[in-house]
Amino acid sequence: MQAHETKIQPIIEGTKQYLVPMFQRTYSWTLNECKQLWEDILDIEEYEDSKGHFIGSIVSMPVPSAPHEVQRYLLIDGQQRLTTIVIILAVIRDLARKDDIRLSDEIHETLLVNKYEEGESRLKLLPTQADRRSFEKLLLNTIENNNDNLIIQAYNYFKNQISKCDIDLRRLKTTLTNRLSLVSIVLASNDNPYLVFESLNAKGRPLTQSDLIRNFFFMRINQEQHNFIYNQYWKPMQEDLGESLTEFIRHFLMKNGKLVRKSDVYVTLKDTAENEDALKYIKDIHTYSSYYKTFIKPELEKDVSLREHMIRLNRIEATTSYPLLLNLYDLHYKNIINSRELNEVLDVLENYLIRRFVCELPTNELNKNFLSVCQKIDGYGYKGIEVVKEIKSALQNKGYPKDIEFKYNLVSTKLYGAGERSRKIRLILETIEDSYNHKEKINFNNLSVEHVMPQTLNDSWKQELGTTWEEIHDHYLHSLGNLTLTAYNAEMSNATFLKKRSRLSNSHLELNKYFTGINEWNERNIKERANILADKSLEIWGYFGSEEYELKDVKGTSPRLIFFFSRWYEVNSWRDVWATTINKIIEKDESYFDILLDKFPNLVSKDKSAFRRHYTLDNKSYINVDFSARDIYRLCFTILEVLEIEKEEWSVEIES
Repeated sequence: MQAHETKIQPIIEGTKQYLVPMFQRTYSWTLNECKQLWEDILDIEEYEDSKGHFIGSIVSMPVPSAPHEVQRYLLIDGQQRLTTIVIILAVIRDLARKDDIRLSDEIHETLLVNKYEEGESRLKLLPTQADRRSFEKLLLNTIENNNDNLIIQAYNYFKNQISKCDIDLRRLKTTLTNRLSLVSIVLASNDNPYLVFESLNAKGRPLTQSDLIRNFFFMRINQEQHNFIYNQYWKPMQEDLGESLTEFIRHFLMKNGKLVRKSDVYVTLKDTAENEDALKYIKDIHTYSSYYKTFIKPELEKDVSLREHMIRLNRIEATTSYPLLLNLYDLHYKNIINSRELNEVLDVLENYLIRRFVCELPTNELNKNFLSVCQKIDGYGYKGIEVVKEIKSALQNKGYPKDIEFKYNLVSTKLYGAGERSRKIRLILETIEDSYNHKEKINFNNLSVEHVMPQTLNDSWKQELGTTWEEIHDHYLHSLGNLTLTAYNAEMSNATFLKKRSRLSNSHLELNKYFTGINEWNERNIKERANILADKSLEIWGYFGSEEYELKDVKGTSPRLIFFFSRWYEVNSWRDVWATTINKIIEKDESYFDILLDKFPNLVSKDKSAFRRHYTLDNKSYINVDFSARDIYRLCFTILEVLEIEKEEWSVEIES
């Protein structure tokens, strides 16, 4: 490595070319940086005795070339400064053409181009592919008026500043080429330019992880292939995915089942691809990027059914499933699974996510759950039906709510809320409406979610709900039974129920047919409508798992004894069964209580006001007892499963 202080002129004059490598970012100086440089230049101009101005360093490395070729240098660092200086020289050249053609030609032929060369070798500075076309047109006098391009913006800025200044162009050229100082660092041929670049940027403006990844690959590819590979593979990914490129690469790295944190994308890829063929790896990433493009832009998917499925998954924010989807789309591309089977899996994913949302299961588990499925369907040798079966089998044991839990939460949980909650409940309501198979497709675009019992109660509504209005409003406001779709949200607002009923009864939506003939809106009617919509939801998002135990129909029965943990306990009602089961679970292992609080907040709570009807447990906490015999019987089995307690440990003896 050699370093010495120098000026701009000896850096760029002579038959040579500075090539900005792929691992550099595109030209990124805005008007702020251009303004600062221009002010520095004016300061030098103002003071005759100024020795100049230090503008930083330029790091380069010679590239092997034939004797008859231009001597090329990789411009490892300093491309923003050097590019800007060249842009200013182009401005001086163009302005001098009117009154000093000799100066114009001198700048052009000695500082901007290699006069006797052709093609890309003609330019003394060759930017990255993304900037190359604009820069070439600027230097070869075919500039385009593109205000979105930073190179053109810089050219126009300096042209405007120089034009309005009383400044001698020849003197300005001398200032740029001989009074701006810099340190030129030339690497030896055995130095690693990428590692140097990496360390130089460690303390400066950070590169994005996708920048670093691009750098990593192109440093391992023959220079002669850069143009083709960039245009064929990397540039299309950048254009298609934009800001999502880094996240795509993260999901690509996760498709084998290993979690990659957002901050570790580059490091993980570097470890993964270090010993791989760089070109083959880029081609592989490019192939998967074509799948990913349809995830984030479903409108590009040609298959109508797949397009609709991806639109729906995006509405419920299914990004945690993207690593799994990359595997599935690749299996589809390889004809291992067909379109019908892929659509079936997308149905399964929606079903899984909708049920978990309704049952308020934590979303931070989803990454781990989907990655475990990625490991199970590693892909090779599978037939379509096996993939579908494998995914169903894996997900049913990853926090997949059974019917009893799903229905209970549909009826009682506060589903509506800010942000994603409002979007998800809207999708649920739209899907229920669509399930009635209208002859004409409903346009949901101008409909919004309406609270029948309004969010703000006036005196009329308080009277409508009765003495317990506050409790009813708190418990049922955002529940499924109180929500519908309408185009008259603003008009209805907090109008009386009878006025709302008039609008809703005339609606063409099946969701609103229930209100015809209903004369009051109270707790009983909200729960009744919720149960109707919940049953419909159970048909739409039916349980895809296999029951490992046969559930009896205990409706109308009277329990006498329960057998649990090798002992018998007397009970007089199904509520006793429920309370005894929970008490004995906590008595068996106190850590179970924390799990119940976390997994079943709608069943167990330390707060008595959490439930309308509650029972006090032995540890002074509370359980919800607002259930039927069927509900309690099924919930007991659900809890046993979550706590991994053998089902044979528990049974109920019923009076004959």
